[in-house]
Amino acid sequence: MSTKEGPQASRRGPYAKSTERRQAILTAAHAVFAARGYRGGSLQDVADRAGMSQTSLLHYFPSKSQLLLAVLNWRDSITGDGTAPPDPEESLVDAVLRQARFNEDVPGVLELYTVLCGEAVTEGHPGRPYFTNRFEELRRSYTRQLRELAGEGRLRPGVDPEVAAASLIGLWDGIQTQWLLAPDKVDMAGCLRGYLELILLPE
Repeated sequence: MSTKEGPQASRRGPYAKSTERRQAILTAAHAVFAARGYRGGSLQDVADRAGMSQTSLLHYFPSKSQLLLAVLNWRDSITGDGTAPPDPEESLVDAVLRQARFNEDVPGVLELYTVLCGEAVTEGHPGRPYFTNRFEELRRSYTRQLRELAGEGRLRPGVDPEVAAASLIGLWDGIQTQWLLAPDKVDMAGCLRGYLELILLPE
C-alpha cells in the first residue's frame, strides 16, 4: 500500500501547494485592490502582502489585468454574481434583502466592488467589460422578474419593469457606497426594501 500512496502523495503535494499559493495571491489582491484600486495597487503590493516575490506571483498570473479578472470572478464565487435564476421559493424582495445582508458580512467585498466599479468607467480599464456585462445581465434578470410580477398583478400601475430594474441596481450601488462611508447611519437593506415596496403591491 505504501508504494501506491507515495506517488499519489507526490502528485498531490505540488498541486495542493500551487492551489494554496494561488489562493494567497487572490486574497492579497482582493485586499490591495479594495484599499487602493486597480490603478493604485501594484503587483509588488500584492506580492508583498502574499509573502512572495513578484516573479513568483507572475508565474500564477502573468499580468495585472489577468489578476484583476481572477479577483472579480473569485468575488462572484463568494457572493454570487446576482444573475443566477431566482429560487422559485424565494420572492424578489427576500432575495435582494438576503444578498444585501450577506454582502455586509463579507469583509472587503463591497469595498472591492465599489472601488473597481468606479474605476471601470475610465478609458482602457481592464474591468470595464466585466462591469458592463454584469450590469446588462442584472438589468435583464430583474426586468424578467418584474415582468413576471406584473403578470401576477403585483407591479404597481405605471411602473415600467425595465426602468424599475435599472433603478433598483442604481439604488443598490449608491446605498452601498453610503453604507461603506457611514455603516452606523445607513440601513442598506431597509432602503432597498422601501424601494421595492414602492413599486410592488402587497401579496
